[in-house]
Amino acid sequence: MAEIGAPTSIKGFEERLLQVSEKLPKRLRQCADYVASNKDRIAVSTVAEMAEGAGVQPSAFMRFCQILGFSGFSEMQKLFRESYVGGWPDYSTRLHHLREKAEGSPSALLAEFVEAGRTSLEGLLKTVDPVALEEAVKTLAAAEMVHIIGMRRSFPVASYMAYAFEKMGVPAMLHSAVGKLDNRHAVRPGDALLAVTFAPYSAETLDIVEAVSARGIPVVAITDTIVSPLRKFNAQTLLVSEVDFGAFRSLSATLCLAITLSVAVGTARQEN
Repeated sequence: MAEIGAPTSIKGFEERLLQVSEKLPKRLRQCADYVASNKDRIAVSTVAEMAEGAGVQPSAFMRFCQILGFSGFSEMQKLFRESYVGGWPDYSTRLHHLREKAEGSPSALLAEFVEAGRTSLEGLLKTVDPVALEEAVKTLAAAEMVHIIGMRRSFPVASYMAYAFEKMGVPAMLHSAVGKLDNRHAVRPGDALLAVTFAPYSAETLDIVEAVSARGIPVVAITDTIVSPLRKFNAQTLLVSEVDFGAFRSLSATLCLAITLSVAVGTARQEN
């Protein structure tokens, strides 16, 4: 029996997930984190598969569904199947077929990563809110200096955006933490911070976001889920989900979003 009314749209589902996620105990929080990162799997997976992905028992995942307002997993799955019919790529099936044909050759690996990248790019238009993108561009275009931070897997994205801004004459500073140097005090009123981080979230990135946000300086974040800890710091978030192959996750969609944001900011500054 559902405890509250079930969400009737994907937008409503995301809002409900955001409302309840911070109050959940550890096991149910694992469910929330996994669902937020893998919404595309709900329509094509069993409750056992979703529970395994979240690292919990199926009974715990069913309880999670009920907390969101559904009678069970089937009702939640129905929402996603109806919302994405005809338009949502079943990447799990596609990658499974590729793995069956793969023999470990470089060309087979190339096919797998191309498929994962293509599927990530297809999903980008669904994860990025056009209004949020417009607001992020306005924030960065109005900044006297754009400070950019991204660690580990996010570093190629952060460094690329610093390069792109430099080429377009946009004042920007890349925070790399090289030599354990902490440059957060270089962020001044009138500036903006652009943070790039994905689960498991970089502690260095979260620290500087928290410190900068506390001073009232705007933060734009490229991250992966609606339950990202960056939400706690009032960051303007742009969501991007990358399909993984094995233990590796490409940056195809993330870099596409990065170049879009960079060019849009550069263009807006020229117009102003």
